[in-house]
Amino acid sequence: MKSKRIPSLIFLVFAFGCVLPANLVAGSFSSEAAFAPSDQTDVRAAVEKIFSQLRDGQYEALYDTLPSSSRARMSRERFASALQKTRNLYQLDRIEIGAARVSGDLAVVDTVMYAHIAPPFNAEGKLVVQQYLVREDGSWRVATGDNATINRFLKSNPTFARKFPIKRPQAFIKQDGKWVEFNTRARK
Repeated sequence: MKSKRIPSLIFLVFAFGCVLPANLVAGSFSSEAAFAPSDQTDVRAAVEKIFSQLRDGQYEALYDTLPSSSRARMSRERFASALQKTRNLYQLDRIEIGAARVSGDLAVVDTVMYAHIAPPFNAEGKLVVQQYLVREDGSWRVATGDNATINRFLKSNPTFARKFPIKRPQAFIKQDGKWVEFNTRARK
């Protein structure tokens, strides 16, 4: 079967990290803070809710899951409109959520998202991406996608950075029943 070339935009949109850019403010997060199982459960629930809102096209509600600094940079209408324009490119199917690691008001969790990529490509897609979340006003908010800000946080928290360095997202398409990695860097 001839290899299908899927634009990296589809996978970028497919990822929370690129759909939900955030501007997390480095603060007084303790990399040594103890975490309770309820924190892990709360993080997993937040990721599931955000994925469900994205899958169901609830873009205006999804806006509220962004950190305040991201909401300050982009209006609700602009955010929802940008996502609406991607609606016909893919159909999100499901998400697998790995173990949540929590340190103070920062969390990281590995996820695998599955989607059907629309024609003319008509392929199954899978994105393996690490999600960063920040707790604001008692709620977990997705803070993935702004690597400069996350790097600044990790630099100020070297223990957490060593344990949970930023991983590059991996995109795959299914060909002949097998997952084949799609190199988004080579296609830019």
